Amino acid sequence: MCTSLTLANQQGDHFLARTMDFGTDFQARIMVMPRNRTVQGDAGTFTTQYGFVGAGRKLDHEMFTDGVNECGVGIGALYFPGHASYLEDTPADMLGLAPQDFVAWVLGNITSVADLRKKVSQIQLINVPAALINVVPPLHFIISDATGTTAVLEPEGGELHLIDDPVGVMTNSPNLSWHLQHLSTYSTLTNQERPTHALMDYTPTTQGPGTGAVGLPGDYTSMSRFVKTVFTKEYATPATDVPGTLNLLQDILNGVTIPKGVKIQEDGQSDYTQYRGYMNLTAHTYYMDLYENQILQKVALTDDLLDHLEEPVEYPMSRQVYVRDLTADQVSTEE
Repeated sequence: MCTSLTLANQQGDHFLARTMDFGTDFQARIMVMPRNRTVQGDAGTFTTQYGFVGAGRKLDHEMFTDGVNECGVGIGALYFPGHASYLEDTPADMLGLAPQDFVAWVLGNITSVADLRKKVSQIQLINVPAALINVVPPLHFIISDATGTTAVLEPEGGELHLIDDPVGVMTNSPNLSWHLQHLSTYSTLTNQERPTHALMDYTPTTQGPGTGAVGLPGDYTSMSRFVKTVFTKEYATPATDVPGTLNLLQDILNGVTIPKGVKIQEDGQSDYTQYRGYMNLTAHTYYMDLYENQILQKVALTDDLLDHLEEPVEYPMSRQVYVRDLTADQVSTEE
């Protein structure tokens, strides 16, 4: 289960960010894919043109759950149980992809959401399990580009539906149209204090700022996370620069980040936020913070990196909790 959102700052930078919520520990790390690769995917071989960076692992082949490419396209895979449906076999004259390989295919071949709209009819997602979890993952995908255009791709009824996302937010099941309709229940919420009204002969005193959001969901269901993220994104003060945007995205995702132990699945595993990924679609840079270490770690797709990289590179991630000790600084100042 995951939450994702897009965000722009005042200088025109566009971002896509997400939580990765799951019970099985993926040991997530940042990985860079070079240009012009042939990938031995789970449903067959496919090729890529563009270099990209994201949350990935090189297992039996290179696999990604989200990332950004050198064209400024970002994508995140999110669980879509009870709704995702795939074909059993690849239709003639189409490229068949396992759902767990769709992120890498998009990042390696797509230049914009408009480009994906042209090419989506040429592919299909095929019912092939992912070896790491030994099941076929039920997925849908949020895709955004450097213009801020955002869409959600949902595999339902044997077809791939690429749907414009007017709020730039996505979580898990149900589908996007259901979530958008569900927003009407909460569309009267506001960031302003609500006035009180007399009830017969009694006039209640105000509870103060925040009363405009009374009724805003706070649980960890996908429906509630969607509403809460849309509300917070709508009213949060826009950031002015990249560091401020990253800080704001962390603050927004804090509202839907799941600690271990508070959400137990049917199999007894704890569904928790293993990492949070932040994609700068303007600067082609990927940032990650981990459950164990919430200091941002990043890799940028520089020209030098892409011009010289020939093999995928996995970057080791620091999982050590970081605490800045100011004690020595205070002692030296007093001396």
